[in-house]
Amino acid sequence: MSKVKVLLAEDEASLGMIVKESLETRDFLVFLAEDGEQAVEIYKKEQPDILVLDVMMPKKDGFSVAEDIRKENKRIPIIFLTAKSQTSDVLEGFHKGGNDYLKKPFSIEELIVRIKALLDRIEIKCNVEHITIGKYVFNLTKQTLEIDNNLEQLTHREAELLFYLFEKKNEILDRSFILNKLWGNDDFFNARSMDVFISKLRKKLKKDETIQILNVRGFGYKLIC
Repeated sequence: MSKVKVLLAEDEASLGMIVKESLETRDFLVFLAEDGEQAVEIYKKEQPDILVLDVMMPKKDGFSVAEDIRKENKRIPIIFLTAKSQTSDVLEGFHKGGNDYLKKPFSIEELIVRIKALLDRIEIKCNVEHITIGKYVFNLTKQTLEIDNNLEQLTHREAELLFYLFEKKNEILDRSFILNKLWGNDDFFNARSMDVFISKLRKKLKKDETIQILNVRGFGYKLIC
């Protein structure tokens, strides 16, 4: 099997080399960028399978790199590395197209688990195109919702969450399951983040009154359609 290609963008040289060498000992192929502009150049040249981007970098920050790459590739998994813990920073990362984040310091084992989990999710969903949800047509690959010839773009995290809600439509989607699946753990901080995304999806689905996302207190959410 071919090696998984990882683009690692980290401006702290010693940390970047440690992570690169550690991943390579686990049979990953790693391309290391020291700033955001170099990360975009390497992405275009090497076409990696996954991006691991430090948020704070010179020339172009991690959020800007993700935004640029998302314009041409909606599906590549993106993990942000951040020393920040404020909710707004994490939510901004998801809004820019991130799939996951890791707070520094982190263990290589945790990074590898998250990389593999994201790649597994992409593989499972890669053949899913048009899904009918009430009067909407949901395109998971393009991350769009269409109704009455009106097209709305979803963020990567919104599309993932809607996909799992649809998989369990008219049934309860377990809160802990989806938090662990999409956020990595079910702590209070991530639960608040998920509530924000649920609210966003409700607004984007409001043109069809037959669709509801119910909060089943103590258990999770239920997509009614």
